[in-house]
Amino acid sequence: MELGILMIPLTVLAFGITEYGRAIFQYNTIVKGARDATRYLSQYGPGDATQIGVAKCLAVYGNRTCTGTSLVPGLTTSLVQVCDRTNCADHLNQPTGAGVVNLVTVTVDGFPFKSLVPLMVNDITFGPIHTTMRQVL
Repeated sequence: MELGILMIPLTVLAFGITEYGRAIFQYNTIVKGARDATRYLSQYGPGDATQIGVAKCLAVYGNRTCTGTSLVPGLTTSLVQVCDRTNCADHLNQPTGAGVVNLVTVTVDGFPFKSLVPLMVNDITFGPIHTTMRQVL
């Protein structure tokens, strides 16, 4: 009798933990993709459209050719923005003690996490996930 009464809340708790764990896993995968893309772009000059496209592929697919499936279901290159001194005013040659450095930022904004159990865990839209690194000039 007691097991029957407790089974419903325990099931809800188990599904909730599983879905939030899956959300954290997807968030972490997106963070790593953004970091890889930023690291890649930090090796090239600012504003190189070809390299920006490659970096977007790295952030979404984990490779430079945009082949295969995305690292996270629902992640597309349209959610990835690149900001450097050519297109962001706040990245214009940041002064440092040793001179001037350019910053590059890769942002994944508005990723929609789709819950497998929407009755127990609502869908989540992630806020901006971004990584900034110094870029070689």
